[in-house]
Amino acid sequence: MPSINSPLGARPSRFRRERVLVVGCGDVGMRAAGLLRGRLQLIALTSSPARVPQLRQAGLTPIVADLDQPASLRRLSGLATRVLHLAPPARVEEGAQWWRDARTLALARALRLRSLPSAFVYGSTSGVYGNCGGALVAETRVLRPETPRAHRRVDAERTVRWLGRAGVAVRILRIPGIYAPDREGGTPRERLRRGTPVLRAEDDVYTNHIHADDLARACVAALWRGGPQRAFHASDDSEIKMGDYIDLAARLYGLPLPPRIARDEAQAQLPLSLLSFMGESRRLDNTRLKRELRLRLRYPTVAAGLASG
Repeated sequence: MPSINSPLGARPSRFRRERVLVVGCGDVGMRAAGLLRGRLQLIALTSSPARVPQLRQAGLTPIVADLDQPASLRRLSGLATRVLHLAPPARVEEGAQWWRDARTLALARALRLRSLPSAFVYGSTSGVYGNCGGALVAETRVLRPETPRAHRRVDAERTVRWLGRAGVAVRILRIPGIYAPDREGGTPRERLRRGTPVLRAEDDVYTNHIHADDLARACVAALWRGGPQRAFHASDDSEIKMGDYIDLAARLYGLPLPPRIARDEAQAQLPLSLLSFMGESRRLDNTRLKRELRLRLRYPTVAAGLASG
């Protein structure tokens, strides 16, 4: 596989026959594509014709199709030797099958129409575990999703494991909070400027992080490394609570520390989207990431990652 721990040099000609399909060409998908560009054929699935010139300029061959339109995905069958799937599930209204990820199911069905890819990497979420009370969590822990978003990710994991039973080397990356100084909204800077409160120490929760560049490198590693039907925590080495993370960023940026409030005050003041992250506490064990995917983190702690910008 192309090296992710050292500068990429010339590669054997056999890599030129590889065709990697990137599904979900957002920030992380484009970072991963950048690591592979020029060393194999890169194919990008996009539902937006307007993005075609941008993707071509980045060295990808665009395929215009829509995960929400299963018939449009038939052209993907037999196209790629490896697939990186980073597209999120669609939001489903209550009353429907809100827990299903129809997009991943449609993609998997399309890929099964002809010759299957040899490897399939799926970007899931660490939220599949629910609240673990601050415990150290390994990939073998029982999944107990507590939010609709996490339920849909669990459903997607089941779908891609179905591909694994058909002979594809499926690897699941369970991803925590993604950050990077050069990523839109990728640091707490704006939150600090708004003065958004954080929980007081006795109510605070452990949170997990990964720098976007390290996540892209983990995606590339998983395309070639790791056992089949295997899950990995794509998380850095930090063991830090959410409030301490925000305080760390404030000191690095020279901004005022955020106010600390009790949980009941937070429930009255903060939006539900933020409260959902404050309701789950866990520490992700990333041993598999480093041992089996052989990934050396460029930013092993959030302190190192935030300071890089």
